[in-house]
Amino acid sequence: MAKTVGIVGLGRMGGAMAKNLIAAGFDVVGRDTDPARADALAAIGGKLAESPRAVAEAADCVLTSLPSIAAFEAVTSGADGIAAAARPGLVVFDTSTLPIAVKEAGREALAEAGMTLLDTPLSGTGAQALTGDLVVFASGDTAAIASLTDVFEGFSRAQYDLGAFGNGSRMKFVANLLVAIHNVAAGEAFALGIKAGLDPKTIYEVVASSAATSRLFELRGPQMVANDYTNVSASIEMQLKDMKVIGDFLAELGCAAPLFAASGQVYNAALAQGRRGEDTASVCAVLERLAGVER
Repeated sequence: MAKTVGIVGLGRMGGAMAKNLIAAGFDVVGRDTDPARADALAAIGGKLAESPRAVAEAADCVLTSLPSIAAFEAVTSGADGIAAAARPGLVVFDTSTLPIAVKEAGREALAEAGMTLLDTPLSGTGAQALTGDLVVFASGDTAAIASLTDVFEGFSRAQYDLGAFGNGSRMKFVANLLVAIHNVAAGEAFALGIKAGLDPKTIYEVVASSAATSRLFELRGPQMVANDYTNVSASIEMQLKDMKVIGDFLAELGCAAPLFAASGQVYNAALAQGRRGEDTASVCAVLERLAGVER
């Protein structure tokens, strides 16, 4: 009998993971406040639940993929949240990018109900999630992490047990700091090359095959070449939300990060230019504008 995976939050990441889990042979029961996202799950063979509590009651384990602190708190410990389900022993794994203290509070709330919460953020964009090109940064109870190996393999290409609860988020902050910087660096390189008279497609092909490339350059480069940022796998708005979490963590540790701080100015400029809902690759257009480049 197939294992049933519950998913609360069926956005770009959650919806993509649901699709891959169904393709891998799992039964999926999901919940999202957006009816269109719920309908999309039903269309690919998933089952729908009326609340996070109902998801927990129907599933063998529960994945949460949530956009905000408020959503996380409502899903884990709200009146109709996961903690309200009578499911001692249930393992819940949260893939959201949130402050560690918020996740710790959620862990305590679920522990009171006899459940285990794991901190399991992901490395990868919405586009990567569609192809299973994600990396799981798991942390918390080792036995609980091991029990989810098959589930992790159903939607990701690599999985790491990073030890104590919260280490998954700490690693995510390290990875996303680099993502923020590399993305801006790619845009800056394109702006320079185009300003110098080079063809954008040629810039991409040559740099991608050289020592100067990065995974972000290769992922975002095609959008920068096309100067089209409407196919969104991670928005400017979401990027700034995640960067605030990282910035607060840096401040808490007293850790200087000048390149990260400088990249934040470019994302804020994108927001000021009305690019809130565009893909983060649109920082290239921001930098081209600063350079006086017109395409």
